Amino acid sequence: MTSTTSTALQSVLDDIQKRPGTGEVIPIINPVTEEQITEFTDCGPEAVDDAVARAKAAFEAGVWADLPGRERAKVMWRIADLIEEHAEEFAQIDSANTGMPLMQSRLVVPTSAEFFRYYAGWCSKVSGSAYDVKTSGIASDSYVSQHAYTLKEPYGVVGLIFPWNGPIFNACAKLAPALAAGCSSVVKPAEETPLSAILLDRLIAEAGVPEGVVNLLTGYGHTAGAAITAHPDVEKVAFTGSTDVGKEIVRASAGNLKKVMLELGGKSPVLIFDDADLNQAIMMAAMGIFVHSGQGCVCGSRIFVQRGVYDQVVEGIAMMANNIKLGGPDEEGCVSGPLISEKQLKRVMGYIDEGKSGGVNVVTGGHRLDRKGYFVHPTVLADVDRDLKLYQEEIFGPVVTVLPFDDDDEAVAMANETPYGLAATAWTTNLSRAHTLAKKLQAGTVTINCQLVFDHSVPFGGYKQSGWGHEFGPEGLDAYLKTKSVWAQL
Repeated sequence: MTSTTSTALQSVLDDIQKRPGTGEVIPIINPVTEEQITEFTDCGPEAVDDAVARAKAAFEAGVWADLPGRERAKVMWRIADLIEEHAEEFAQIDSANTGMPLMQSRLVVPTSAEFFRYYAGWCSKVSGSAYDVKTSGIASDSYVSQHAYTLKEPYGVVGLIFPWNGPIFNACAKLAPALAAGCSSVVKPAEETPLSAILLDRLIAEAGVPEGVVNLLTGYGHTAGAAITAHPDVEKVAFTGSTDVGKEIVRASAGNLKKVMLELGGKSPVLIFDDADLNQAIMMAAMGIFVHSGQGCVCGSRIFVQRGVYDQVVEGIAMMANNIKLGGPDEEGCVSGPLISEKQLKRVMGYIDEGKSGGVNVVTGGHRLDRKGYFVHPTVLADVDRDLKLYQEEIFGPVVTVLPFDDDDEAVAMANETPYGLAATAWTTNLSRAHTLAKKLQAGTVTINCQLVFDHSVPFGGYKQSGWGHEFGPEGLDAYLKTKSVWAQL
């Protein structure tokens, strides 16, 4: 770590300790060393009220929302440039906070910055539609000419709540479209990983976003997050996290019937057919669950393999699991880091222990590494009873079940046998089969002969209990805009 990045990390540590609060003291733990990095005080409900009031005042004053789109775009470009100028600092901060390898955190930062450039391009393109219509006259059989048009207007104050598994990425993914739409926001990162949000908040102000437009809050989900969700002056909440918390947010939003956008959990299936490029399929299926220790919403945690190649695929994925090097950001050659917390470690091991008790075949893994840190050996499970919780529920760890199938219909039925519908993957060289599967698989994103692919311009959202609405692309901007219809008689 260079002196510059060390200074940046120390600066955000100092900042978060000075932030006022009225609630519990929250420790931030390094998941690699299990040692406390720092601590801060939960902001409390009064801080939420103050932040919402600032956001509402800024929105009503029009200091951001009333700027021409081209002017908002210039500021957003500056935000992107500043993020890239501070890329190494962001990478070091997120690696220290989450334990992810530096290689991974360094790749994430430019992708995060690009959200602001992508949505800057939309700032000057927010527009409605015009209609010339004829309506029936009230007192006669004649028709009346009408001109109608729609306006796209920002929601106003929005709450942005994002998780710990990709701090800077998730922050930018929500802030960029909200700013492009002209909204003011209250922003709450996960209590485990608030550090990079502090640096981002500084750069947003430095780029020229007026005071009160973006308001950072630090605290627990059940305190600060709940207060944001229930606040009567927050018109919309965008949340990424677990399905259980998403349901709580829906219940809390009922007070003023605020709009809610949810990107929730997944139990994503990966289908590998006997005609697939097996070397590629095995490598990507393994990385698709073991990267970031399985702490990704789209990780392929259920793999289904055509029976003729089942043993070969299980052996190949187990070999990958045994050869993935786990370690901290400063350990050379590491591909994956630890789980985020002791709580998550206990949760993941609880699912594995349930599987062992239920008679699953632990092909490899199934244990915590014998070292400091919340590391779990990448785990491959076969002969799994499909009634087990580890098969039914999102684990959010490096644990995958591998089951055989005989034909396409059975594969689809097994893949769709879940309350989730975030992502799905098919590995086959038969393109007719591939595109037929894409229609039948109940998931918001289907990848064919690839996994973990992403682009800012392509919408992302879930089916079933994996969420409401879409992020990214034009749909991601539209999520922060209301539609008003205007009629005029000619």
